Amino acid sequence: VMAFLNPLVLDNGLSLISGAGRRLDICHTEPTTYAQATTSFSLGNKTGLTIPAPSALASPVGRRVAVPAITDGSVTVSSTGTTDDAQFWALSDPANSRLLAAGFLSVADLVTAGDGFTLTGFDIGIPLPV
Repeated sequence: VMAFLNPLVLDNGLSLISGAGRRLDICHTEPTTYAQATTSFSLGNKTGLTIPAPSALASPVGRRVAVPAITDGSVTVSSTGTTDDAQFWALSDPANSRLLAAGFLSVADLVTAGDGFTLTGFDIGIPLPV
């Protein structure tokens, strides 16, 4: 059983997520590749996000990056008037064509082409081992 892991080990894993120029997509299916996240499964996106450096994770103890809230995302489903159920988020690094993380939305959202979307901020964290 590992009782200690230096926070720098966790920060180095999370530092790949932090930085400028990140893209967040809302998707109808959970993506596992950059192409799926940004094209095949994407219903809308917000570009140019800045994710801050890793910091302490309150509970459980560990480290995290805080993804900021989205207040002006654009829905880009296939055609105006088309609706689809956004169930996942995907965070990407477009400069390197790399999917960084993906997960469930806290609440699925029925989206319509041409509309905007909002998303509350959330954490991506790595807890310390027990």
